[in-house]
Amino acid sequence: MASQHKEYDFYKVVQDYVDRAAKLVDLDPAVRTILGQPKNELIVNFPVVMDSGEVRLFKGYRVQHNNILGPYKGGMRFHPQVSLDDVKALAAMMTWKSALMRLPFGGGKGGIKFDPQSVSHGELKKITRRFTHALGENIGPEYDIPAPDVGTNAKIMGWMMDTYSNMVGSGDKQSVKGVVTGKSIACGGTLGREKATAQGMVFCLIEWAKENSFKFEGATMTVQGFGNVGSHFGVLLSKLGVSTIAVGDHSGYLSNPEGFNAHKLQDWVKQNGSIAGYPGGKPITREEFFATKTDVFAPCALENQIGEAEAASLNAKIVVEGANGPTNPGGERILLERNIAIIPDILANSGGVTVSYYEWVQNKRSEYWTAEEVDDRLEQAMKRAYGEVSDFARAKNCDQRMAAYSIALQRIEAVYREREIFP
Repeated sequence: MASQHKEYDFYKVVQDYVDRAAKLVDLDPAVRTILGQPKNELIVNFPVVMDSGEVRLFKGYRVQHNNILGPYKGGMRFHPQVSLDDVKALAAMMTWKSALMRLPFGGGKGGIKFDPQSVSHGELKKITRRFTHALGENIGPEYDIPAPDVGTNAKIMGWMMDTYSNMVGSGDKQSVKGVVTGKSIACGGTLGREKATAQGMVFCLIEWAKENSFKFEGATMTVQGFGNVGSHFGVLLSKLGVSTIAVGDHSGYLSNPEGFNAHKLQDWVKQNGSIAGYPGGKPITREEFFATKTDVFAPCALENQIGEAEAASLNAKIVVEGANGPTNPGGERILLERNIAIIPDILANSGGVTVSYYEWVQNKRSEYWTAEEVDDRLEQAMKRAYGEVSDFARAKNCDQRMAAYSIALQRIEAVYREREIFP
């Protein structure tokens, strides 16, 4: 989905949030200095023989932001817009998410700059395997653990794990399943991982609804991005009686005042790659989509989608950020002025990394948990984090995003205070 605002410096936006939160909690300047840049920024260029016989060079990234709390953890994004600065911003956000959720992980993020839709199945497999091989020992189950992100899925994680397991000694083959999370169940993945990000958003929304006496039955929602996160969010909320009345993705926007069948639309996107051509809705413009009157608005696509114009026309009670950084600072200011609630990305969508942690633990212990176990643990974790963010926001009279960043910074600062800086 093309962003409306060119020259958007996502990395600077995230740094500004950190600066504001650092002031709020009076963060030790030394810790702020350390967190200002990632520990490692890797760029690898690797050749792949395409189906035509042509050799193409691909550029891959892995940014490892911080690992004071545990191994680097974060997604791998396959998208034409992947850039070093965006990956740096996303890696830093993973550090805050893990700290906020009390996970023993640090932050990482990576990706390859290309369009995965534009290559064959065989080419995608070769690109993934060559990338994994090029990263070599820069990833590992106790060091840096990739996961799916925009443009990647369980299949790609399976290829990464298989490539990595073929790079280690035969005695370690079985112990390296946890090098990636978001794998298929057959490959050692966990139940509940597919819907984890959306499920976490739903748990947060339920907590918000309790605080604001909001009724789900008969409520409406609009979703931007109907991939893994957006579609599962639509399906899960439909079970609570919320109908999806408008959806959008990179192919355009559709409206259906009667409500879409979220399951059918999800299947359509799985088969066709986008909502384009779905018979159950009428095409609308991006402007009409943002102006649609709704209760819940869920941006689940890419960063920088809600700018000042979108925020001014948005007609919703609450924004639940399924994507990372979907609201830019100008847009956020307007939403808050208009009393539209925001559950910020580092809280709302952290169900993904939380269930990734459960998958990693299961791999380490050679266990398989039931879907109920995974859901129960996630619900506890999301409720606790939501409560902490909510309490902090009230105590310090700040918005939820600042509260979430502040809590994360304080947790990381506490470790640096104890361990101090080597040597």
